[in-house]
Amino acid sequence: METIQKLEALFKEVFLEVPTLANETTADDIEEWDSLTNVALIVMIEEQFNIRFSTGEVETYKNVGDLCAAIDEKSSSA
Repeated sequence: METIQKLEALFKEVFLEVPTLANETTADDIEEWDSLTNVALIVMIEEQFNIRFSTGEVETYKNVGDLCAAIDEKSSSA
């Protein structure tokens, strides 16, 4: 399963309504995606993929594509 498909399953656990995720999807595309849900989402991603993000890293991600790339990079080096 591709990273974006795994992320979509996690997004569905966190958010009530989730559009089909694309690399270009941003927090602006999901009404409920705020700072609190972002923390919950990042924790779930860390647990699912057995990786860790620093706060600084998370702040640099502009969209789902950036997040997927970071997950793939961290997963391959773990």
